[in-house]
Amino acid sequence: MDKRILLGMLTPSSNTVLEPVTAAMVAGLESVSIHYSRFPVTEIALSDSALGQFDEGPILAAAALLADAQVDIIAWNGTSAGWLGFETDIRLCRRITEATGIAATTSVLALKEIFSARGIQSFGLVTPYLNDVQQRIVANFAQAGFDCIAERHLDIQVNAEFSTVSDDTLRGMVREVAAAKPQAITTFCTNLRAAPLVGILEQETGIPVYDSIAVVIWKALQMVGMDASALRGWGSLFEKSLK
Repeated sequence: MDKRILLGMLTPSSNTVLEPVTAAMVAGLESVSIHYSRFPVTEIALSDSALGQFDEGPILAAAALLADAQVDIIAWNGTSAGWLGFETDIRLCRRITEATGIAATTSVLALKEIFSARGIQSFGLVTPYLNDVQQRIVANFAQAGFDCIAERHLDIQVNAEFSTVSDDTLRGMVREVAAAKPQAITTFCTNLRAAPLVGILEQETGIPVYDSIAVVIWKALQMVGMDASALRGWGSLFEKSLK
């Protein structure tokens, strides 16, 4: 029997997009299966209660449940480091590995790696978030050397509502930021159904689009030594390797 590859994903409790999209992405990889553990996240805001959802305790408890399944990696499939700061994900990955012995990654760290490796300095940002959350994301990326030259957001706070954003709305937002000619665009939220739209949007705009769900799958496959180019139809991210 070929070795199974078990990818563990930490999932916001109110997210209904990342699981079916992730399953669709890896459907052609017979040796790969995805396993999920949830912790409470119901809103995205800068209030104390909303920020407290990302305290490490519940996340580490969810990671411990994935460790029971002997997964090969544990990935935080969420974008909270965008407004909390990249260092929160770096610390979280370290704590997960210390507690479980399993290598860890996150959507935001994967995106940052892709930007750095592909020489992305200017980017467009598409999210469903509130304006103050959006501006915090822009500021954190700027501090890391990445200039957001165009952004669109929907001023939604309730996480469950992110999944209801229509394809037409997402396409329109990406087209609007593409008009500024950034080097790349990111659809930045793992409860947006944007990943299936990436291929056609890249063809239309000529700009690479990096979706938050897609980047963590790309990184997880890299971490277990698999060639991500086996995923066809999910955009340019999976068509060329990083040097």
